[in-house]
Amino acid sequence: MSVPSAAEKQRRLDAILEQMGSVAVAFSGGVDSAYLAVRAHRVLGERALAVTADSPSLASAQRETALALARDFAFAHRVVLTSEVEDPLYARNDADRCFHCKTELFRHLLPIAAAGGYRHVAYGAIVDDLSDFRPGHRAAAEAGVRSPLVEAEMTKVDVRALSREMGLPTWDLPASPCLSSRIPRGTIVTPAILRQVERAEEAVRALGFRELRVRHLGDSARVEIAPAELARLDASGRTAVEQAVLGAGYGACLIDPNGYRRGRLNEPVPLTVIGPA
Repeated sequence: MSVPSAAEKQRRLDAILEQMGSVAVAFSGGVDSAYLAVRAHRVLGERALAVTADSPSLASAQRETALALARDFAFAHRVVLTSEVEDPLYARNDADRCFHCKTELFRHLLPIAAAGGYRHVAYGAIVDDLSDFRPGHRAAAEAGVRSPLVEAEMTKVDVRALSREMGLPTWDLPASPCLSSRIPRGTIVTPAILRQVERAEEAVRALGFRELRVRHLGDSARVEIAPAELARLDASGRTAVEQAVLGAGYGACLIDPNGYRRGRLNEPVPLTVIGPA
């Protein structure tokens, strides 16, 4: 049996959206949710609404991306304030943090959809996500939230290719999980820590690095930069990263020589420590 092409999967997605009739889409501004929001608008027009949940865990740059996309592609968009960081079950930052985040998200989206006459709520999960530990999927299932991209069997490769064809500037964005993902499990999530992580990442990104993570380790921070960009970390590059991270209020900067890897927050690695003696 041949594997369906991305174009075939998109036709399948369009049929799914048509069958849904109307939908409110959880829209973070990331690659997958941006594609779903724009596609829902193209298929359903005013019967589609994109909703962005704004909270301390959403990076300001990502919020601005969401606002710009809604403006440039002229789809209906609403921003709601969520308070997952105030939920002790979320803030304790255990393995179910994403479950509590998505539960809070859908707690806001479901009544918005009902009030606006949207028959369904959907979010941008893709097939690739199914092979990973994603408690958010459980929250979606419990809330009756649809995942049309999964139903259409779309992968990240499909979504990026189709986004590029549609002219979406998000097509090649690096993965962008929430800021809380930079905090080790068991460390309490607070707005202050999230702001510090964001300041550090913005400062390192301003140096020209595109894909990176600043991992919060109490008074120090571990910087992970995409392996393809690590070559730029010569002596002057390291000094610049050091100053960027220390400027965000950390006492020391630890640079991971292996670079950025998904899901490695708690893995012990050899580190280069830069900071006050």
